[in-house]
Order: sequence, then structure tokens, then C-alpha cells
Amino acid sequence: MERLRRLLEEYRKGNVGIDEVMSFLKELPYENLSFARIDHHRALRRGFPEVIYGEGKKAEHLRAIVESMARRGSNVLITRLDRQNAEILNHAFPEARYHADARVWILQNSEIPSIPNGYIAVLTGGTLDIPVAEEAALTAELMGSQVRRFYDVGVAGLHRLLDIREEVCGASAWVVVAGMEGALPSVVAGLVEGPVVAVPTSVGYGSHFNGIAPLLAMLTTCVPGIVVVNIDNGFGGGYVASVIHRRIALGRGWEDGERRFQTRWERSRSDLEARSCQRSSEDEGTATSEETPR
Repeated sequence: MERLRRLLEEYRKGNVGIDEVMSFLKELPYENLSFARIDHHRALRRGFPEVIYGEGKKAEHLRAIVESMARRGSNVLITRLDRQNAEILNHAFPEARYHADARVWILQNSEIPSIPNGYIAVLTGGTLDIPVAEEAALTAELMGSQVRRFYDVGVAGLHRLLDIREEVCGASAWVVVAGMEGALPSVVAGLVEGPVVAVPTSVGYGSHFNGIAPLLAMLTTCVPGIVVVNIDNGFGGGYVASVIHRRIALGRGWEDGERRFQTRWERSRSDLEARSCQRSSEDEGTATSEETPR
């Protein structure tokens, strides 16, 4: 999106010809690579480019997708990428960075517009939840959010969370990552004023069922204001939190919603008034016909 903005600005100044602009716009909706259709338009619609799920993909496919996105000036985020494929990509794109713990690969091709106000708090119940939390944090940072990390503050030692309560409560949105019984998001949501994104992890013993137990616990919480993403889905948690953060920081959420509500309300009122006038006219017509002598 940033490259398109610069290209149009250069065209307006007369530094770029119409053919170059048209060439760029030609593949803007998507680019067909036969094995993948790259959604170059997504950054315009959603504010962030398409993200690549790396697990199970062939190295040559990953490289072709990255090359396609890089030509458009898009920042590239690959999640669930194994070390072997990361090394292959790093050889082709030495400026990229691989975060091994989170299995996240990032290639920054354009400036990341920083969200001006506030920050996201990312918390974990334990140390083994950190890889999922890092996936969330890195995603949010690439989307322009400032992130503060608070790791290993689970409910087994609640005083650890209470010691950082002021800084945690100062956030704009929260991503809370927990395995075992999955209680931490409910505790955090009971302390803060705002949306909490709960991320269950597959960390736990036997009846934990590889994350099913904390997932169900988070879904059945009695604390309002919690949304739950899938097991180990740090990317989804970070993405949602950053979208919320952006809407709050830029002041669009409430204002846009209020404007849409006002428009709908005025339209509904106009429709009701029109129907009322129509009924009155019909009633008057009926009354006149009844009073007419036969």
C-alpha cells in the first residue's frame, strides 16, 4: 500500500508515466502463480498484506511467493516456518530475520507506520507459552503496534501479576497466552478495562488434551470482554489485538460506529415518517369514500 501511495504521488508530480502506474495496478487484485494466487489488494482492504502460513509448504513455493510480494514492496510475514526452510529463504533474502522460537520469518520491504498512541500487553501463564506469545507480539509489531511483554505471570503465583498491574492495565488491548487450565485470561479480564484476546496453548498434561481444556475454559469464562482464538494461534491473537489497537488509537472505532448508527437511525426515522404519512393519506381516502352519498 505504501508503494502504491508513493507511485501515485510521483505520477502526480510528473516523475512517473501512466504506463508504469498501469503496470502496477494490473496485478493489484491478485497475481496468479499457478500454485498460489497472491492477494496484493489485501493491504488496501485490510491495512496489512497477506500473511503466509509456512508449515508444510515447499521451499520453492515460499520463495516465489516472497519474491512476488517483495516486488510489490509488501512486508512479508511467514508463520510456522521450520528452520530448514528459513535458512533457504535467508540465503535468498539476507536482509530478512528468522525468529526461531516463534517460528516467524519477517522481511521488511517498506516502512511500518507506527500506531501513535498506546500499546498492547502480551502476557503468558508460563515460560513454555512464550513461543506462541512471541508469534503474537511479532505480528502486532509488524502491524505497527508497540508491544510490552509480561511473561510467566500465571495464576499459580498471582502476586507476580499484581506487581505489574499498573503497567498491564495501561495497555489499549491485551493478548493473554496460557496452557494448563487456561485461567489467566479470565483473571486479566477481571482487572482491565478493555478487550482481552485469549490464546490457549497445547502446553499441559494428560486431560489437558493438547489445548482443548484451556480452549473450553476460556470459551466458558464468566468474565465479559474476552475473545478466544484457536489453540497455539499466536498470530491470530496478535492480529486481532493490533486491529483493535489501531481503531482505538486513531479514534475511528467509536466515531465511525456512531456515525453509522446516526445514519441508520435517521434513515429509519425518515422511513417511518414516510409510512406514517402514507397511512394517513390512505385513512383519509377511506374516510372520504365512506362519507360519500350513494
